[in-house]
Amino acid sequence: MKIDVCADADTAARAAAALIAKEARAAAAARGRFVFAVSGGHTPWQMLRFLAAEAVPWGQVHVVQVDERVAPAGDPDRNLTHLRESLLARAPLRPEQIHAMAVEAADLDGAAQDYAATLAGLAGSPPVLDVTHLGLGPDGHTASLVPGDSVLSVTDRDVAPTGGLYQGHRRMTLTYPMLERSRRILWLVTGSDKVPALSRLLAADASIPAGKLPQGRAVVIADRAAAGPRPT
Repeated sequence: MKIDVCADADTAARAAAALIAKEARAAAAARGRFVFAVSGGHTPWQMLRFLAAEAVPWGQVHVVQVDERVAPAGDPDRNLTHLRESLLARAPLRPEQIHAMAVEAADLDGAAQDYAATLAGLAGSPPVLDVTHLGLGPDGHTASLVPGDSVLSVTDRDVAPTGGLYQGHRRMTLTYPMLERSRRILWLVTGSDKVPALSRLLAADASIPAGKLPQGRAVVIADRAAAGPRPT
């Protein structure tokens, strides 16, 4: 797995935006559509602001969610709230080009099935995402695939709710089968608290959720703080 170490979080976010824009242009030219899955987090919101200023074939872009917290519409804990503020308000995207997980539904299992059908309509059956952006938690989680949760064992669905709470919320997430089919996985990892987890990710340590994902089509963009001391 390739790793690109940047000086700081802003530089990493800008590099990630440039990579996404390049992939968007290639996908639009090859398949007429670019389907991009985005995770939450402070640095990714900055990444999306930079992306809004890139040369992207916006009319052919569809943005989907990697995961979402179960919370009311507009809640500051919702990834969708920040996705709209960071990208929709800045780029020439129509609201219907951003596809939200229906975490306000009473039936989360049914809503997850509906979202999987949305993904199939956008990206084929089975759906294949062009770029999936992932973050990395200090505990080794990615998406909402968190240590010890029953969702880690889901192999027959592309989207599923988590079994329990994580940081105060139940969540909906793309599952391993969906993530594994991505044409490109982009890890954006920043902050000194990520050093141990990033080292384990790069070693494909399957004892953490992130380490179970394939590395052949993945790239890591990290800031120097997250990368820690690197071999010279």
